[in-house]
Amino acid sequence: MKKNFISNSPESTRMFKSPLLEGLSKIPYFVPLIVYVPVILYFCWQAVQLNSVFTAIGHVLLGLFIWTLTEYVLHRFVFHFYPKSEWGRRIHFIFHGVHHDYPNDAQRLVMPPSASIPLAAAFYFLFRAIFPVNMLDGFFAGFIMGYLFYDMTHYMLHHAKFSNPFWKKLKQHHMLHHYDDSTKGYGVTSDIWDKVFGSELTKRS
Repeated sequence: MKKNFISNSPESTRMFKSPLLEGLSKIPYFVPLIVYVPVILYFCWQAVQLNSVFTAIGHVLLGLFIWTLTEYVLHRFVFHFYPKSEWGRRIHFIFHGVHHDYPNDAQRLVMPPSASIPLAAAFYFLFRAIFPVNMLDGFFAGFIMGYLFYDMTHYMLHHAKFSNPFWKKLKQHHMLHHYDDSTKGYGVTSDIWDKVFGSELTKRS
């Protein structure tokens, strides 16, 4: 995979009057790596304490798979839900609308920890209520691994040039979502669920 990164983007806007809130809404792309790589390693280590290596790997892979569906559902039905109320539209703009209005803002392409950590905690407690103890750690590690891959992929799709056919196709898919039809093409790391649920898009001739 050959890529050339753009170091920064002047395309941005201020979202909050408060300097603190404004600062929390903008982060460098590598911050999720610092936050979540140790989390993934910890839960992987926990998983192999309770299971064989092969069983733990199976739980991780299941978590990764469920993340791909979660990514699609969140993007389609949460991030692209358009409220009618003024405060609802404001919340939508903060969470996703700003990204569509300013898609190349380099510091708003990955989810800030102020939002991702509470979400990760909520998913963890949800999974803890669903899965047996020996399955939870590996599954959660895979789920967070999928999220981290999503965040890094999203940044690269906006700020990298690819020669590899797979990555070029994935970037085209996401750019069509932004610049051609935002009601289709919700998958970021894959277009599999777009194909399954009929929201796939193709480049217009």
